[in-house]
Amino acid sequence: MAANPAPNLVNLEAVSKGFGTRLLLDKVSLGVGRGDRVGVVGRNGDGKSTLLQILARRLEPDAGRVTQNRDLRLGYLGQSDDLDPALTVIQAVTGDVETYTWAADPRARSVMEHLLGEIDHEALVGTLSGGERRRVSLARLLLTDVDLLILDEPTNHLDIEAVNWLAAHVVDRAGALIVVTHDRWFLDAVCTDTWEVQGGRVSSYDGGYAAYVLAKAERARTEQVTEAKRQNLLKKELAWLRRGAPARTTKSKFRVDAANALIEDEPAPRDKLALSQLATSRLGKDVFDAEDVSLAFGDRLMLDRVTFRLGPADRIGLLGPNGAGKTTFLKVLTGQLAPTAGQVKQGKTVRTAHLSQTLDEVDGSSTVLAHITGIRRTAALAGRGGELASSQLLERFGFTGDKLTTRISDLSGGERRRLQLLRILLDEPNVLILDEPTNDLDVETLTVLEDFLDSWPGVVVVVTHDRYFLERVSDMVYAIMGDGRVRHLPRGVEQYLAELTAGTPVRRAVVQPVPGAQGGNQAGTTSSGARTSTLTEDAPTSPAPSTPADAAAARAAKKELNRIERQLSKLADTEKKLHDQLAANASDYAKLAELDTELRKVTEEREELETAWLEAAERAE
Repeated sequence: MAANPAPNLVNLEAVSKGFGTRLLLDKVSLGVGRGDRVGVVGRNGDGKSTLLQILARRLEPDAGRVTQNRDLRLGYLGQSDDLDPALTVIQAVTGDVETYTWAADPRARSVMEHLLGEIDHEALVGTLSGGERRRVSLARLLLTDVDLLILDEPTNHLDIEAVNWLAAHVVDRAGALIVVTHDRWFLDAVCTDTWEVQGGRVSSYDGGYAAYVLAKAERARTEQVTEAKRQNLLKKELAWLRRGAPARTTKSKFRVDAANALIEDEPAPRDKLALSQLATSRLGKDVFDAEDVSLAFGDRLMLDRVTFRLGPADRIGLLGPNGAGKTTFLKVLTGQLAPTAGQVKQGKTVRTAHLSQTLDEVDGSSTVLAHITGIRRTAALAGRGGELASSQLLERFGFTGDKLTTRISDLSGGERRRLQLLRILLDEPNVLILDEPTNDLDVETLTVLEDFLDSWPGVVVVVTHDRYFLERVSDMVYAIMGDGRVRHLPRGVEQYLAELTAGTPVRRAVVQPVPGAQGGNQAGTTSSGARTSTLTEDAPTSPAPSTPADAAAARAAKKELNRIERQLSKLADTEKKLHDQLAANASDYAKLAELDTELRKVTEEREELETAWLEAAERAE
């Protein structure tokens, strides 16, 4: 007799929850099993955090039932902390545990090093910044043994290296995970399932973010196969995910074939030649030229004889540890700081716009529509088909319906960031400097922003710890490591992490969920002719020799893969025919029921074969 499956750790049964007149969750039923790693996505304000609080029993539903496994050990990281400001950092994290006790545990040492390495352990919690308190809360939680981790935006205030470490840590950790984050790279690196919270419902998808995008695009094609649908943003993002990365979605061959069929006529996200020609006509050949620039603050040399050129249509991402000098470099480049030595030249037609971290200068009593139309009613955004009305821009960035008449003071943090970006675009700049633009923005808004930048004919400089956004938007990556140099990284983020790893005494884990993926960060010289430093690449490692038994097993697995793929191909043809018959018999309810039963059987058979394919693929590696 087959063993009964293990019960879920947490179950929601027909759970509903609303605030005021808005219903966030409407009769939602779902469960979390042992070993599940679930990423939760959705627009800001649609109920992601509410769902997490209900799962963690921090918030009671209006209707329905929440059940937890007996003796469940649950750890929860909310958006605010409950740290005692009178405690020291080390007391808040380890409690009464002696130093020698936690220091003997490699996992504890890793947590302390990567999250609290730059924080004084004897400092009082009450003296810390918001980002430092966030790290302390996360470190305290990760040092506890729990069956289920529930994390609400754990990557906030973490740099790329720390996000990379956190992904490796939670993957290696025993137990289940539910995480809300706008960091799409983290979702792909960590999650085995994705929940989308939208319109009161929670839809479940297999796999991480890339698989979720593919499933959404496939669903959109099924619902309406039209040219307008072909141009939707999901397909555009999927096209970027697939290009230049043979295994970006980490899906099996039949899924890759489906993705390729969906995007076979989808153009590249950016026409670089056309954008370069248009940008040159707007900016000329010169944007920023720095020659032998040095800058010192007291005894610290921030920039050491840096020569750097930024040309029209260049899109660069800027990486580096906090405090290494990224902001200083940008201020020197844009003329806000004078260098100690050397000179910086700026093109005569340059109009720079800076997306900062705050929106304090805006009158909060004004409505969104009145504020935007008061600045400018139309904007001549080259590359977007001439002028766009401000109302069109508002709609593009999610301000529709009653949001147009909402007071600015009542907007969420993400909505205020969107409004700030719109204000910048209405000034018609030709150089955009984006300082942590992904803060407070949901995934859907980030996708809209990325789409807008794809055809924006100007210079883009991005400073961000969001790896996905950086790789999606930039064509070149530079690093400022605090040694006074500005270094070009042909291999992008992977090279940056490798350099950091090579420079530390303890080798840190590097998660690579998307083999070979670098987006636009291709090796080679820059289009602007910028002088770059050569970085030493990691020496290749020799694979371990395989035994004859291993080789035979791999050959058998490959034969099994070929057999399964032939069966899947036949099932795909059968499914297509059934769908055609369903469409042809739309008014014959008896026939529809018969066809639906047959389709369900085919679907179940396909799912079983997909599972068998994945198992064989692992043996064939």
